[in-house]
Amino acid sequence: MLRTIVLVAGMGLVPLAAPPTPGTVVLKAADGVAVYAQQYTGGSTTAPVILLFHQAGSSKSEYAPIAPRLAQLGYNVVAVDMRAGGDMYTPTNETVQHLGHSATYLEAFPDMEAALGWARQSYPKAPVYVWGSSYSAALVFALAAKHAHDIAAVIAFSPGEYFPDKHFVENAARNVRVPVFIDSAADAGEEKAARAIYRALRSRQKEQYIPKNGIHGSSTLRDDRDHDGASENWDAVTAFLAKLR
Repeated sequence: MLRTIVLVAGMGLVPLAAPPTPGTVVLKAADGVAVYAQQYTGGSTTAPVILLFHQAGSSKSEYAPIAPRLAQLGYNVVAVDMRAGGDMYTPTNETVQHLGHSATYLEAFPDMEAALGWARQSYPKAPVYVWGSSYSAALVFALAAKHAHDIAAVIAFSPGEYFPDKHFVENAARNVRVPVFIDSAADAGEEKAARAIYRALRSRQKEQYIPKNGIHGSSTLRDDRDHDGASENWDAVTAFLAKLR
């Protein structure tokens, strides 16, 4: 079907006129766990790939109104059901459902690596951006530190030291040199936690955005969860993404 396209000034991206229909992807983690995801094809095979990871008790459905919007901006987007999650949004987390239980945060790290491996194989000429929410916003720094040559940018919504080692994320951030965007809820505790991570980064291009209105995690971009702050948070993250082009 022929679709009208419009060039976004200054971004070099070509969005679709209508939201793309997501396709199901089943990934295999290194330990054999089946990891369920949804793919939204919004750009050419060389357009950036954004891997979306959810918060605790959540699923790829956290990104149901977010992923299509990113695809319309010309990005190739994959929203992943990590094994640490649940039914905060519906449909519920398929990876957890098939596994039979929700795992710990750190046990979900192989799911992120599986998504990254899939993206590098499926889009070998495209840059990959990793995007996290809450605990996964913390883990994306570990992912970027371990796979420095495979990740072009990090977007983190409400990162913090959510693990037994209370310097885990800060130590990982010291090995991250790619562009980084950090957002948080309009909460002093979250902002302080994000600031410590921000200061540890070795990135030349880094931004800690302090919203006037914001809630925890990537849900701050959902109008149904953050009616007062979603728009300004969208403006901030899309401005950052535009700088990467």
